[in-house]
Amino acid sequence: MDRTVRQVLTAVGALLGLFTVFRNRGYLEAWPFLASFGSHRVGILLAAVAGIVVGGLIGLIFGPVLVRWISLLISWAEGRLQRTPTQDLMSGAIGLIVGLVIAFLIGVPLGALGVPGDLARLGISILCGYVGLLVSVRKKEEFLRPQSWLARVKHRTGGDSKPKILDTSVIIDGRIADICETGFLEGPLVIPGFVLEELRHIADSADVLKRNRGRRGLDILNRIQKELNMPVQVYEREVDPTLEVDSKLLKLAKLMDGKVVTNDFNLNKVAELQGVPVLNINELANAVKPVVLPGEEMVVHVIKDGKESGQGVGYLDDGTMIVVDGGRKCIGLTVTVVVTSVLQTAAGRMIFAKLKPQSAGVDVIEVR
Repeated sequence: MDRTVRQVLTAVGALLGLFTVFRNRGYLEAWPFLASFGSHRVGILLAAVAGIVVGGLIGLIFGPVLVRWISLLISWAEGRLQRTPTQDLMSGAIGLIVGLVIAFLIGVPLGALGVPGDLARLGISILCGYVGLLVSVRKKEEFLRPQSWLARVKHRTGGDSKPKILDTSVIIDGRIADICETGFLEGPLVIPGFVLEELRHIADSADVLKRNRGRRGLDILNRIQKELNMPVQVYEREVDPTLEVDSKLLKLAKLMDGKVVTNDFNLNKVAELQGVPVLNINELANAVKPVVLPGEEMVVHVIKDGKESGQGVGYLDDGTMIVVDGGRKCIGLTVTVVVTSVLQTAAGRMIFAKLKPQSAGVDVIEVR
């Protein structure tokens, strides 16, 4: 290969040398040195031979070096292209073409106005091409996936509601299926492919608890898809392989102009910082719990002692914890209590109460 390349470059150099001599024949005929050979034809012939020899030597000596540099340049460019995502290449190529077209349209009236042509057109072409390439790469998500801005248009014009993107925790939780069944949740449900992949890994885990949780999540998805009358979409496209699952969810929500459905407290906070709308199942559950005011009486079954001395702890049917002051002596009993305060937190609600005062001490309703 090296020998063939060297021979080809030597031949190309010789031809270029010959072409250079004949192209400048008019200047060479005026040289007294060539006229000293008896006739201009002989001088031109000798000049052509010299051009062939010099061009061949240049091709023979510097040709392999030039080929080596070109090979290194091609290898470098190929490596960069392989590391560049396909979306960047496509959007960059389209943006470059659009920029060059705009530069051509700008250059036509400039030429008609008498503006110096070549240099001005070259500068405009470089500027417009670079701007088009830069903008298209930075806006590649919206540019190559028009469903993002179509979703915004539909939402602003009163069309379809925003898509609801489910995360792994809310699928495993299972309450999302019950909420969908009641009809309170509208819009298409979007299940990203990376969420399905994470569920599959959890379902294949060696840990029994994780495996059961993963399989429960897959069962919930099957129920949503087959039993519930709601549009379900599986988003198979890769968002960004370098990001974690939570970051992918937020980026996909921005891309589709949708809302993330979750019960993950940390994901909720990060989404709020990034301006991504979130539907938190825990917040919904807390919102629909019955309102309890201080002074109301309640019936609670005390099952264990509390953190503070003398406290007892019980739970309502919806899982709300009730801390009973002085209820430690009533563990195992169902008693009447009076609400003293209610503490609402992001994790849930806690009710603080005290035993209802009776003439006989404690009003015991039932012993279990």
